[in-house]
Amino acid sequence: MAPTGTRIEFRNVSKVFRTGGREVVAVDDVTLTVEPGEVLGVIGYSGAGKSTLVRLINGLDMPTSGQLLLDGTDIVGMSEKKLRGLRRNIGMIFQQFNLLQSRTAEGNIEYPLQLAGMDKAERKARVAELLDFVGLTERGKNYPEQLSGGQKQRVGIARALATNPSLLLADEATSALDPETTDEVLQLLRRVNEELGITIVVITHEMDVIRAIADKVAVMEDGRVVEYGSVYEVFSNPQTHVAKRFVSTSLRNTPNEVEARELLDAAPGRLFTVNLKENSGFFGAAEQARKRGVSVQPVHAGITTLQEHSFGKMTVRLNGDDAAINEFLTTLQRTTDIEEITR
Repeated sequence: MAPTGTRIEFRNVSKVFRTGGREVVAVDDVTLTVEPGEVLGVIGYSGAGKSTLVRLINGLDMPTSGQLLLDGTDIVGMSEKKLRGLRRNIGMIFQQFNLLQSRTAEGNIEYPLQLAGMDKAERKARVAELLDFVGLTERGKNYPEQLSGGQKQRVGIARALATNPSLLLADEATSALDPETTDEVLQLLRRVNEELGITIVVITHEMDVIRAIADKVAVMEDGRVVEYGSVYEVFSNPQTHVAKRFVSTSLRNTPNEVEARELLDAAPGRLFTVNLKENSGFFGAAEQARKRGVSVQPVHAGITTLQEHSFGKMTVRLNGDDAAINEFLTTLQRTTDIEEITR
């Protein structure tokens, strides 16, 4: 039977490192909940506190303050013996794969089963099952040096699944892979989540990874979670500067500084970027503006679909009577966000 995903709850969790007489706050008063079977993406730039957050979940670091509950059990202050038992229920997937070079793909997957004391026949059956699941049945006898990066990561995923964990932690698991291989690995992780019901926490600095796999996203900056919500909520309406930067790198639906200058120089008129969401009212308002002699010319746009919702941004050039343009803008502002592009 497939395991039930772990529920993770951070309650005002902080982690302070003390080195050389000074304090470094790596995680700062984080409160969030990951429901069983969810995929949480944690994103932030280097030093934001992402990896420390992962180490808190598996007990490799302990919070300085707050509570961290796994399926209702607070692990803060838990003994190392109990933590070792807890970690058997947590699978880890690493950026650099962390495979044993002296073992074949089969041997790497089998290793945690040996540590768990599983019977040899059971181990062999489980390894064969996992190799089939990750699509590497023909590669079981290969050593890591004989595998591609994507194949190595598939072995890493199979090894992480060996003991039937209810939680997977993936720390920058795709950052060493090319884009095509990244997509394949992310599809496999989504399959793990959907078919096995395992909770997954993905740490990354790539918004495209969040977009491809996550249900919820936590945006971190300076140890704090500055935005948290569904992927659609954060992508379609980012509230903080750091979230807006990440979203822009993935969606590319607004002109960059160079493109904006070129658009301003290319022709007369005023430039506005309109936030397009379902029922934003843009097209109806634009039709009314055209009837009043306003030229509404799209010059840049990007539309995407996430979690069964469509959204995006469109940059338009407006020419015409100032009063009619202002009426158009006022109508739009009732239902959507508009930003003028100026020099």
